[in-house]
Amino acid sequence: MNLTNYEKKVLYGITKYPEANDRELSLKIGLKQSTVTAIRKRLKKEGYYKIVAVPMLQNFGMEILAVTHANFNPVIPLSKRIEITEKKIESFEEIIFSMGEEDKGFSISFSKNYTDIGRINDIRTKTFGSLGLLEKEYPDIVIFPFKISKIYRFFNFSFPLRKIFGEKDEIEQNNFFDKKDVSLSKNEKYLLCSIIENPEATSKEISKKLGLTRHTVGRLKRKFFNEQFVKIINVPALTKIGFELLSFYHIKFNPHSPPDFKKDEGKKLMNDDTIFMATREFESILISVHQNYEDYKISNTHIMQTLKENEWNAGNPAIRIYSLNKSVTIKNLNFYLLVKKLLSCK
Repeated sequence: MNLTNYEKKVLYGITKYPEANDRELSLKIGLKQSTVTAIRKRLKKEGYYKIVAVPMLQNFGMEILAVTHANFNPVIPLSKRIEITEKKIESFEEIIFSMGEEDKGFSISFSKNYTDIGRINDIRTKTFGSLGLLEKEYPDIVIFPFKISKIYRFFNFSFPLRKIFGEKDEIEQNNFFDKKDVSLSKNEKYLLCSIIENPEATSKEISKKLGLTRHTVGRLKRKFFNEQFVKIINVPALTKIGFELLSFYHIKFNPHSPPDFKKDEGKKLMNDDTIFMATREFESILISVHQNYEDYKISNTHIMQTLKENEWNAGNPAIRIYSLNKSVTIKNLNFYLLVKKLLSCK
């Protein structure tokens, strides 16, 4: 990692405050605005992060976030598996993230109902099974209905950056997909699709594309962000800044003594390595990133001790470790096709 201290500070800042402009960010991290502007441009140009606009799908008809994970037959090359799944499975708009290695993989999807998830999962299982891709067990699917679940972190990289850059400040962690009543006009739907497709587009570019005035586009964009119709996340290039491993946990809680869901006790399982946590009363998925294997072991010890000390665990969690240099990200937070389908955007 060849970043200067100022570059680390800015990269951490844009990850922690993804919707802040240069002036706002300069005040938050204590650097001159001109310095922030120059460093942000340089980091973006050199591929240190990418901007993702995340639609609040729970407010636009989606009822479920689902995580699917499976072990695969290592005899089948990863490239062959990807070739097959890209055509038959990954082409589903509902799947927004998918990652795999030779012998394992997981994906994250959103759905209006369980029927849609079941349909995709049946096609997945049939495809994997008929081609000999699976080991003995079926793909495991974990369902998180928004009304009875909480997603504390959704690809939030500010925590691991805080750790490796030595920052000491606090970071809020609330339910990312908070349920609200939302209604969109036709123009608002088109604008939302445009933001999701290209979050870096200027109001001028969007107004020209949609045939709206810049004033209208600017006003609606402010409304979207203020009322959280959409949220911005900045995703760092993990391998460029020194991360080597990703760990995936599927935890089933003891039905006799689960963490208190209403009191958010499950948060105790997270640490500064955690980038994703979805939970409901008796089940949880955690995803973390680590600089090396020793770093993973420390994080794993924290999770296992927390489960044991509180008597939360119902058997051993399903744990899978991915090498970030060897794994392939097949779909990388692609929301546009799903939003286009959901809102009928042209």
